[in-house]
Formats: sequence, C-alpha cells, structure tokens
Amino acid sequence: MAKEPVYSPQPLSFPPSHFAKLAPRSYLHAHLSSSNGQRPSGRLPHESRKPQINTGSLTHCHGSAVVRAGDNAVVCGIRVEILNASDIVDCKPSTTIEALGQRYGGGLTKHPEVTDGATRRQSRTEDAEEMAQLDLLVPNVELSTGCSPSYLPGMPPSTEAQSLSHRVLTLLHISQLISMDDLRIWYHPSSASTPPMPQPPSEAPTAPDPTSMSLDVPNDTTSSDEEDAQRPEVKAYYVLHITLLVLSLSGPPFPAIWTALLSALRNTRLPKAWWDVDRQCVICSPRISDSRPLNLNGLPIAMSCGVFNAEKDGAGLVSQVEEGGEKGVKKWILCDIDGFEEGCCEEEVTVVVREKQEAQGHGMEILRIEKSGGGFVGRKELREIVALADERWKVLKGVIEGNV
Repeated sequence: MAKEPVYSPQPLSFPPSHFAKLAPRSYLHAHLSSSNGQRPSGRLPHESRKPQINTGSLTHCHGSAVVRAGDNAVVCGIRVEILNASDIVDCKPSTTIEALGQRYGGGLTKHPEVTDGATRRQSRTEDAEEMAQLDLLVPNVELSTGCSPSYLPGMPPSTEAQSLSHRVLTLLHISQLISMDDLRIWYHPSSASTPPMPQPPSEAPTAPDPTSMSLDVPNDTTSSDEEDAQRPEVKAYYVLHITLLVLSLSGPPFPAIWTALLSALRNTRLPKAWWDVDRQCVICSPRISDSRPLNLNGLPIAMSCGVFNAEKDGAGLVSQVEEGGEKGVKKWILCDIDGFEEGCCEEEVTVVVREKQEAQGHGMEILRIEKSGGGFVGRKELREIVALADERWKVLKGVIEGNV
C-alpha cells in the first residue's frame, strides 16, 4: 500500500511591492528604522536625486531645457514676443532716461551706474513692480495627461497646475531674477539721425556776405521741443512666455519645474530689436549672432523635504523615543521625496536659497519658505532643512552651469 504524500504548508510571503501597497507607512518605517537607514528607493534620508539637464532641445523656442530627476520629468520652452509701449493702457512706466535717472539717483544724459547697495536694491524692487504691472513674464504650468495616475484624459486644467503657475510667477518677482533693463527696447534719436556730410576745406577764408546774415533770436519753446525730441525713450518691451510641461510626476513637482525654468532662462537669447522711424515699428534681427543672453540675478535653487512622523504606523502602533529626557515622537526629514514617500509624509517644506550678492556679504540667503501639513517642524528642523538646501544648491549649481 502506497504511502500518502505529506504536504508541508508553504510559508506565505509577498514581494516588497505588495507590502508597500498594503501598509505604506509601516513599510517606510521599517526601512528607516533598519540598521542602514535607507529609504525604499535606496537613498539615505538626506540624499537627493541628481537631475539630468539638457538645454536647447526645442528648435522653435528662444530658450528651452529638459530636466529629469528620478521619475520627475519637465520640459520648459520660452518664447519672446514684443509689446509696444503705445499698446499699454492705463500704465505709466519709466519710459525715459530722465525717469530712470531720478529712480537711480543718477544723471539725465545717460543710464546711471548704480554703485550704492541700498539704491541698487531699491531700483530692483521698483523694476520688479514695473515688470509685474506690465505682465512681462507669463508662466504657464501644464500637467500632461498620463504624468501620474491622478490625471486622466479629458480633464480640465487642475487647481494644482494653476497654483504652480502662480508660485512660479511669484518667485520670479520675489527673486528679481530677470533684470528690467534686459526687457526694455530703447530708441535713441541721436543715433538714428544721419550725420552731416563733411565739407572740403577751402583754400582761403571768405568774408561773410552782409546781405545773407541773419540775427539769431533765442526761442525757449523751440529749444525745449527739440530737446524733448532728442531724448531717448522706451518704445517696446520683451515679453517672455514660459511654458512648463510636466511629462512625469513623482513627488513634489515645484523643484523640478523651477530647475527647468532656470536652465531654460540661462539658455534664452533675446533677438536684437530696434525702433524703425520710417516704419514706426520694432524690427528684429533674424541673425542668431546678433542675439544676447539674459543677465540673471543669481542662481536661486528650490528644494522640497518631507517629514515622516512615526507616531502612528500602518498597524496603529505608537513609536516614541527619549529626546532630552522627555518623550518625543520619532520623525525623519526626507530630502527630495518621491511619490510613495509623499503619501506617507504629513508635512512638506519647500526652501528657495541662493548665494548672497557682493554688497550683502558672503554666504547663502533665504528667498522663500513654504510649508504645508502638520505642526511637527520647529526651529531646529527648519535650520536643518536650510542647511540641506545649501548643500543642494552647490550640487545643482555645478549641474546647471555644466549644461549651459
């Protein structure tokens, strides 16, 4: 009689991806609490994803860039258009050299050289206000269909896309990244007029004819009108239309969007433009050799961090540690979180930093701090996040300058 086979029960096991879906918080907590302290992506808590930047990818744009950091991919294209000063309604911009001279505290005959730090900062602030009043920067963020499971075909523009567009525009004005001098198109009447032809010298001086002599009587009205006609003035402005298309989204999109915008601005070249007196319009040169780059004010870098709190994991357990003799909740600061970690973090902080200008000394300055979520981040955590943003600035500075 044959013996019946003995079946031993097989252990029930699941791949790590199943645990990440069933209990995401416990899965992340188990990785962070391990001996190596690595995240599910294999990165350390303070380690960020290194971006890949490619500039000049779009042919029909004046500046473009493609940025990929992990599963985040953003394409930025910048188109330059001309806005005539005569088409501006109910606006009084600084359209003369004299108005700019009063603003900068300089002379009336040429553009003043600003050397005082306080005057320079005041002039930049007024330029940013004028730029915002004229709407010379027009950013538009689009979250493409399929960039994440949340965006399905046929959906209208999301609230997040509109919020990102507003955040980009606000940071452009706050950072004063683009100079107003780069966007003005001046008309100089003296340079447009034809110089008189030189006359050959005569062999002997001739006496003036008394019958042809006339008495010049000074006319204050005529001289004033001629002086006004010879004053340089702004005839038009450059308008930058910035389109940011998010192709793939995993985690907070703003740092990748801002990096793509910054790379595209460094790649942008403004065409040479001048005011044609005969045609009464602005003419642009089609030659690339006549174009010029933008003079950007510094290199502001954005970095996002998430705060994971282990107070309650997926099993409903409470994990506490001793901190300074008191019981405190164990939490981790995760730099450059991805889509999985974003769903587990209760709090997000975005910091924008850049290097200080020469007049302000050396070091880093904070341009903007945005925080959303709970109240676990205090002064100690903010100092740590700002220090991480300073290190991130050094890495991104080398990547951006190496690709432009």
